[in-house]
Amino acid sequence: MAKTKTAFVCNECGADFGKWQGQCSECGTWNSVVEMKLGPAPKGGARGAEFSGYAGSTQAQVQTLADISLEDLPRLPSGTGEFDRVLGGGLVPGSVVLIGGHPGAGKSTLLLQTLCKLAETMPALYITGEESLQQVAMRAKRLGLPTDKLQMLSETSVELICMSAEKVRPKVMVVDSIQVVHLSDIQSAPGSVSQVREAAAFLTRFAKQTGTVVILVGHVTKDGSLAGPKVLEHMIDCSILLEGSHDSRFRTLRGSKNRFGAVNELGVFAMTEQGMKEVSNPSAIFLQRGEDVSSGSVVMVMWEGTRPLLVEIQALVDDSHLGNPRRVAVGLDQNRLSMLLAVLHRHGGIMVGDQDVFVNVVGGVRVAETSADLALLLAIVSSFRDRPLPRDLMVFGEVGLAGEIRPVPSGQERLREASKHGFKRAIVPAGNAPQKSVAGFEVVAVHNLAEALAAID
Repeated sequence: MAKTKTAFVCNECGADFGKWQGQCSECGTWNSVVEMKLGPAPKGGARGAEFSGYAGSTQAQVQTLADISLEDLPRLPSGTGEFDRVLGGGLVPGSVVLIGGHPGAGKSTLLLQTLCKLAETMPALYITGEESLQQVAMRAKRLGLPTDKLQMLSETSVELICMSAEKVRPKVMVVDSIQVVHLSDIQSAPGSVSQVREAAAFLTRFAKQTGTVVILVGHVTKDGSLAGPKVLEHMIDCSILLEGSHDSRFRTLRGSKNRFGAVNELGVFAMTEQGMKEVSNPSAIFLQRGEDVSSGSVVMVMWEGTRPLLVEIQALVDDSHLGNPRRVAVGLDQNRLSMLLAVLHRHGGIMVGDQDVFVNVVGGVRVAETSADLALLLAIVSSFRDRPLPRDLMVFGEVGLAGEIRPVPSGQERLREASKHGFKRAIVPAGNAPQKSVAGFEVVAVHNLAEALAAID
């Protein structure tokens, strides 16, 4: 019997070590090094033969850049515009896509809808390891999906999955999920670090060698990140996350890695009785404001991937009864909120050090770019003074530590998006001011925070 080798791998950065240690010396994370059992060495043949043909060819040749064809890879449209947007235009043959999300977010529903559509024009295979075939068939019938072309398989062995796929030769294959499949050579339980890592590597080699699009379903941890070793994200070509709260019927599909398209692209879906329906105009959803005009609310334009998106930022400033006033940010960076409050005090003359400050992005959207700085400060000032801002006002701009208002990318596209949704006035950085005035749309260009505060007085 071959001796089983073990290694110790960091879940955060994927670094390997010869023995266990409490802190990873590569990334500095504590308690992230776990033991991983390696498969036995291959019987006979040269070492490394099991990895031959990883990129799809067993006879790799050295080429110059001039000899490589520059023709674009043909993409397979999924039949859903928002899904194709996040993928970068469609599914690329031979690519591996990892989609994660919380339980009940709609991962299986979205993929089942997609494969039922694709099966009408090409061979498609759906492999389920968490549910029975009857459960999947009942969901497809409830959603009213065409079921006469999609091929199904209930299996958890990676070797048997690939053997069945070689007979069927699908162009698109879904494995639901990567945490339940296993390799017979690995002795650890399914879902462990070693099983997830080796199973993903096995399926990736299969995708590259056969040109099959492999979509893996992954679980998420408590903090919302994809579960499994960090090296899993390095193996795959595209990593996307399906997000959404249980009390909202809207779901957002966000890409964090894409070798064939733009990252941080955003797709919006609505969970209905007929399944996941794409939302072609997300700004109209996030701008469903009440009839009463209240203080502490302003609309900004954020840039997600390749399109602008209008969202509402709300702020609440109230007297604090604690020795250390609270700073709570939902959908925004809390550290940046503290920094902006210091800039507001130093360069705006408004001190909220004895006030509780709560800020929120309506609709559950997360804003990671700095274009929300100016809108956030104006919403805080509006709540602090209890003066509502005009409903037709739109704001964006980055605020520097010296109080200057810096321009942001794609300023003209943001202004056009706001004008299209009926906004009549905008406060923007001077560097983003349009050269030609737009009829019925007033643009106030500001250079510093003092000018922005004067514009809302």
